[in-house]
Amino acid sequence: MSEPLSPVTANPWSVLRQFTDARIALGRSGVSLPTTAHLAFQLAHARARDAVHRSLDVPRLADALAAAWPDAPPPCVLLHSAAIDRNHYLQRPDLGRRLDAASLEVLSQLYLPASVDATSPDRPYDVAFVVADGLSALAVEQNAAPFLRALYHRMGGEGWRVAPLCMAQQSRVAIGDEIGQALGAKAVVVLIGERPGLSSPDSMGLYLTWMPRLGLTDASRNCISNVRPAGLVYEDAAFKLHYLLTEARERQLSGVELKDETEGSVRLQGVEQGNFLLR
Repeated sequence: MSEPLSPVTANPWSVLRQFTDARIALGRSGVSLPTTAHLAFQLAHARARDAVHRSLDVPRLADALAAAWPDAPPPCVLLHSAAIDRNHYLQRPDLGRRLDAASLEVLSQLYLPASVDATSPDRPYDVAFVVADGLSALAVEQNAAPFLRALYHRMGGEGWRVAPLCMAQQSRVAIGDEIGQALGAKAVVVLIGERPGLSSPDSMGLYLTWMPRLGLTDASRNCISNVRPAGLVYEDAAFKLHYLLTEARERQLSGVELKDETEGSVRLQGVEQGNFLLR
C-alpha cells in the first residue's frame, strides 16, 4: 500500500536551515505556508511580544550580578528612568534616556556628581557597568551575569577600578551617559535587552562610551550586538569588549574613531571557519 502524498511541497533550499534561525525554505501548501511553519511564526511573535512587556526580576538579577563581578564595590545600585511605567517607556523613548528624580537623588547622595567635571580625565573609576532592561528584560536576565563573569576572567587582575554595578529599569542606551558621569567613570558599558526578533527574543547588546556625559550621540558609542548562547557567545563578546575597553583607555576615545580590529577569538584559537556555500 503506497504512502499518502504530503500536502506540503518541500523547498530544495531546506538544507540551508541548519545554518540559520531565519525563516527560509519553509515549503508551501498550495500557495500558503504549511500549518507547522505558520504556528511556529505565531509562537515566535508571541515570545517577542512577551519579551517587550516583561517586567525585570530585580532582586534575582541583582544577586546574580553581584556574584558575577566580586571585585566591584557593593551594593548593586537600583535606578529608574523618567518613564514611570512600561507604556510610557514604549511611547516616549526620550524619557528612557534620562534618570528620574529619585535616582538622581540616590546618586547625588552616594557619589556627589556635582563634584565630577564632565570633561575631566581625573575620574575615580575606570569603568562603570549599567544593566538596563531595554526592550527585552529576558535578555539581561539570562545573559548579563554570565557575560560579566566571562569578562571578569579577562579583566580581573589588570587593575581596573570598577564602579558599583547599576541596574536601570525602563531604560534606553543613552541613560548610561548620565549614570557614568554621575558615578565619575571614565568609561561606561551598558548591557541592554535588544529589540526582539522573531528568532531572538533574548538578545543582549553592549554599548561602550568613553568619558560619558549628557548630550552624546550614538557616534560616541561602540556596539557589540546579539550576545547570547545562540548568537555571539559570552567568551567571544568578552574578548571583543575587553579589546575595545583597553583601546579606549589607551587612546582616550570611543565610537566612530575606535574600530574593532579583532578577528574573533575563534579564529585566534586556530579554528578554521569555512564557507558553507562552497562545501
